[in-house]
Parts: sequence; C-alpha cells; structure tokens
Amino acid sequence: MAKSKYTTKQWLILVVFGIVDFCNAICVSLQAPFYPAEAEAKGATATEYGFVFGVFELTVFLVSPIYGRYLSRVGAKFMFNAGIFTTSTTCILFGFLDRIDDTRAFIGLSFAVRIVEAMGNAAFLTASFSLIAMEFPDNVGATFASLETCFGLGMIVGPTVGGALYEVGGYTLPFLVLGLVLMSAACMTYFVLPKHESDAKDPHGGGNLMAALKIPSISIAAFAIVAASISIGFLQATLEPHLRPLSLTPLQTGLMFVLNGGAYAILAPLWGYLCDKGFSPRAVTVGGSLFVCVAFLMIGPAPFFNAEPQLSVCIAALILHGIGFGAELVSTFAGAQRDAVANGFPDDISTYGLVSGLWTSTFALGAFIGPSVAGILLDLIGFDWASVFVVALHFLVALSTGIFLCYERRRRRESIYVPIHSKLALEKEETLLLSGRGGRDSCYASGCSDSSEEYVF
Repeated sequence: MAKSKYTTKQWLILVVFGIVDFCNAICVSLQAPFYPAEAEAKGATATEYGFVFGVFELTVFLVSPIYGRYLSRVGAKFMFNAGIFTTSTTCILFGFLDRIDDTRAFIGLSFAVRIVEAMGNAAFLTASFSLIAMEFPDNVGATFASLETCFGLGMIVGPTVGGALYEVGGYTLPFLVLGLVLMSAACMTYFVLPKHESDAKDPHGGGNLMAALKIPSISIAAFAIVAASISIGFLQATLEPHLRPLSLTPLQTGLMFVLNGGAYAILAPLWGYLCDKGFSPRAVTVGGSLFVCVAFLMIGPAPFFNAEPQLSVCIAALILHGIGFGAELVSTFAGAQRDAVANGFPDDISTYGLVSGLWTSTFALGAFIGPSVAGILLDLIGFDWASVFVVALHFLVALSTGIFLCYERRRRRESIYVPIHSKLALEKEETLLLSGRGGRDSCYASGCSDSSEEYVF
C-alpha cells in the first residue's frame, strides 16, 4: 500500500530535486532559439549545427548504461552532484564559443562541449532516478512523475528565458547566468541529499543490462520508451513545416510547441499516482500508446481521411499526444523497477542504477532516431504519410504490451489453483526453510537458478 504522505525529509529532498531538474532542463535546452543563427554567422551549415544538437542524445544513449552499471561503485550522491557540476560548467563554456571565428574550430568545440555536457546530464539523470527509488520506495511513480513535470517545465522555460537574456546581453549572458544558477543548485544538493549505506563502493558494479532486457516485461517497456521519445522527436523536427500553411505568427507557432509539453507536465503526476496505488503500469502504457496513435492520426491528418490540416484539430492532437506521451514514460519507469526486483534482481542501488540507466539510454535513443527519421520521411513522403509511421510504431507498443498484460493476468489466475502435489511440495519446502536446510532462499544464496521460478507482477 502506497503511503499517502511524505515525511519532512522527503519533502525537502523532493523540493531540491524539483529545483535541480528544472534548472538542468533549462540549461540543456536554452540554446535552441539563437545557436543556429550564431552557427550560420560563423559559416556553419544546417547539417553541421544540426548534429551538434543530435550528438547530445547519442552520447546520453551510449554512456547511460555504463553509469547505471557502476552507480553502486561510484555512489549515487557523488554521481548526482558530479553530473550537475559538469552540466553547469559546460553550459557556461558553451557561452564563450562566439569568440571563435574559424568555422571548423567553432563546430568542433561545439561538439566537444556538447558531448561533455551530455555525459554530465546522463550522470545526473541516472543517479536521480536511482535516488528516487531509494528515498521514495512507496511512491516511485508519483515522485518520478512530479520531477518529470519540473523537467518538462524547464524544457519549456529554457528557450524562452534564453531568448530573453540573449536579447538583453548577447550570446554569452544566457549561458553564464543559467549555468551559475545550476551550479548553485548543485551546491544545495550536496548538503541536502543524505549519503546512503548503499553508496559504499561496490567493487563488482551493478547488474547486467542484457540480463534485464531478457525479462519480457522490461524489454517491452524499453520498446515503449523508445517509441515515446521517437514521437516527441518527430514533432520537434516536423511540426513547424507542417504548420506553415496555417499562416501562424511566430508566437502562435511557439505556443503550439508548448501544448504537448504542458499536457504532459500537468497529467504526469496522475499517471504516477495511479501506478503507485496499484493500477497496472502496463495498462497505463497501453492507454498512453493508444492516445499517441489517435493524436498522430489527427495531426496529419492521416492520408486515408482525405482531409486538410486544421488548427483546432492540431491543437487537440498535440494535447492528446502530451497525455499519452506522459502515460508511457511514467508507467514504464515505475513498472520496470518492480519487474527487475520481482525477477530476482536485488532490491538495492545496483538494480535501481541498472534500470535508471536503461530508461535514460532508451529514451535518448528514441530522441536521436525521432528527428533523424522524421526529416527523411518528410522529404520522401510528406508529413501525412510520415505520421503513419508513428501510429504504426505505437500500435505495436499497445499490441505487445496488451498481449503480455493478458498473459500475465491469466498466469496469475492459474496460480490461485494449486494442485495437491504442488501443495505437498510447498509444505515440504516450508519445512526445509524452518529447519534451515533448503528452500528458495538457500538456493538463491548459493547462486543456483530455475527458469520456472520467474515471477512478474
């Protein structure tokens, strides 16, 4: 049963986490309105500065599983603070790139700084998700969703505040100011976050990523995360060209990008609350993926509807996408943590780090694939047919997750009726446990395994 209230200590940690998530999102997103223009002024092409944005997600994808595996050796608190400090420092350094006039040097250093910033961001995210599982064991879903709300708001505010500071003080000012704000938040977390006993250095590192992916429920969750992040990346790359025939002002176009993020930020805590209260995370994933399917059928609109894009329909579709997107992300994180422990992984920081690294990495993979595939499809077949790709992808998520959910419930019902010979075996095992001579626990301690004893809740 989930706890209904947080302790004073948990509230303090939650507030600090929220501030840091908000500031971190601002720093990683603030350059969007003005970096492309600065890069073009230096002689860079759209392809070159486009990869400066894309390499961030690619780096997060590559390094997050490594962080997750060695989180228990490094320590969650250290990785958390080191990640924030790295992100804030590189954010400040990025603000001085305008001093470089040579095109190759400008792009090369942009790549270098952005890669190091991504490494810091991946460390921060992996450690923060693990700390959530440790500090809020009874409210993982709701806490994760609340912090994702803060991160989502930061992604919205970042370009806005960055653009305003750019107008006031030029290229360097937004990076300098917001980088220093994030660095101050890093100092605050150093004193507020407790050091856990599980932060003691583990010479063996964390669990095995491939072993986790062999669990069907976790591999399905990873697929859902990739699909969800592909959908948001798809819109980031193609929504503005799709909306051009509607003759919107720049302000109106900007507000369209806020719709799905706003819906996600508002409703994400609800999905977390439902998962913590016993509602099946997989059922939430199915519902979220169907919402995304409907959203992309509407926003095209899909070519078989034989209709033209309409502003009101696009608005409704983006809101539906934010609702479904949030349901997929929150439910997959909450469910994957439970599934790993239920399938024999230890209920400690090594497993939290493993799952956190997996979640961060798969999300980054989708965020890298989404814009890349979207641009190619937009050029080849147009937005209406390209949107069908996202519909098909999320239909597969709903189908695979739904089939597994039905199998899971059938298996649970069958386990209620235990044959007589099984009852005798269980009674015998209980006798062995009481006498200290056997049972599942002794088998687990000795390292043996039985594939038939895999439990998924």
